[in-house]
Amino acid sequence: MCALDEAARKPHQRCHRRTCSATLLPYITTPMNTAESIRKRNKARANGAETGPKGKREELGKWGRAWEVDWFSLTGVVLLLCFAPFIVFFFVMTCDQYQCSISHVLLDMYNGDASPLSIWNRAPSFTWTAAKIYTSWVTFQVVLYMCIPDVTHKFLPGYVGGVREGARTPAGLINKYEINGLQCWIITHALWAANAYYFHWFSPTIIFDNWIPLLWCTNILGYAVSSFAFVKAYLFPTNSEDCKFTGNIFYNYMMGIEFNPRIGKWFDFKLFFNGRPGIVAWTLINLSYAAKQQELYGYVTNSMILVNVLQAIYVLDFFWNEAWYLKTIDICHDHFGWYLGWGDCVWLPFLYTLQGLYLVYNPVQLSTPHTAGVLVLGLVGYYIFRSSNHQKDLFRRSEGNCKIWGRKPSYIECSYRSADGAVHKSKLLTSGFWGVTRHMNYTGDLMGSLAYCLACGGQHLLPYFYIIYMTILLVHRCIRDEHRCSSKYGKDWRRYTDAVPQRLLPGIF
Repeated sequence: MCALDEAARKPHQRCHRRTCSATLLPYITTPMNTAESIRKRNKARANGAETGPKGKREELGKWGRAWEVDWFSLTGVVLLLCFAPFIVFFFVMTCDQYQCSISHVLLDMYNGDASPLSIWNRAPSFTWTAAKIYTSWVTFQVVLYMCIPDVTHKFLPGYVGGVREGARTPAGLINKYEINGLQCWIITHALWAANAYYFHWFSPTIIFDNWIPLLWCTNILGYAVSSFAFVKAYLFPTNSEDCKFTGNIFYNYMMGIEFNPRIGKWFDFKLFFNGRPGIVAWTLINLSYAAKQQELYGYVTNSMILVNVLQAIYVLDFFWNEAWYLKTIDICHDHFGWYLGWGDCVWLPFLYTLQGLYLVYNPVQLSTPHTAGVLVLGLVGYYIFRSSNHQKDLFRRSEGNCKIWGRKPSYIECSYRSADGAVHKSKLLTSGFWGVTRHMNYTGDLMGSLAYCLACGGQHLLPYFYIIYMTILLVHRCIRDEHRCSSKYGKDWRRYTDAVPQRLLPGIF
């Protein structure tokens, strides 16, 4: 996001990232006008300009959603609503029916040997077994999220958990969150390991064995929660001042109306769906794929181990830094709609795990140099991703009183206005990785994404969908972030882009 506003991909942050995933343009924010009530809107100031002491009007950006609904945006929204579910279905069915060969399925359809309808008819249908599994899974994650306050921060050095404050919303509010994602992940995986090696309540391959019926279950939840959030925004919003109505029903449904929909004081839709059912499951899904590979072939390939290790690093990084995630684009800027609700329930678990699924059908044993190269690429990408995010976080927490790359950081002072009329100051970091490009964390993210794909060899295109998707996502997010920051900071943002002219890939983009 802006040099100061976003924090990272994902899980991709990615990012999200991943739905997801996040940029951080490093920043520090402090209020300039504390006398005004947070909830009071000052219409005279909402124009983004203010009369200075000498009668001159200052150019101040206005905080909030930056995009207007033009025909281009609306067309993209409608296309995603219509085709995104079929993209997921296509890739899953390609693996189930064609050994993950995209060319094979397309050739069959071209020759008339297959059609979308015939592929649909051969697909496993919804089952009550899968429904029970998924209902139990989501319920278990809700219980862990709501009923077990975090204790891991009390004995894990450096980990930040417990009740934490999020970033200021466009209306000027600051929400509190219970940060216990790492604890939820540890409990979940400890029980998974206990079952696999001791209790044997269910097979470790249970996820793979019910994969397609689970697809229908995740779609039901994704559409249900998105529709509920849509209706809730009209009838009983959590905070009406943070709602954003565009006048277009399709855009409202997809991109969301409410900024932070909640049930009660603590059940936050964005934090739960971004960081619980999908991302906690990510590593379990990969483990289930590895178990299936062991069951089918009697061994687990080094490529499967690579994918499990590299993606587990990303997932654990996400939960270790969950408090920092509160400052990312998903929490700080995106409203909660189908884009996040359905995306986190369906898109993330089914498409971010394509590499492991591919390796079940196509076991690949990599050479030692290939394995080493993929591992180095993934680790270097992770280092850039984490280091750039750490620099931003250090700069923000220390209010600029720190050292980055051994020297005092440089930055640009800027101002913006929230919807309540209050004026705030920020500092945009121009040192360290943030002086190389404006989105260096995305660069590291893309390197890690490429490593996941390269672990699958080069026989098929399907596992490379992830790097193609992440490139499109992060390039679009760069543009979206910078448009938002330009609207937020006005002329101060132009000063920042003059200081850091490179956007994503030094010398290329």
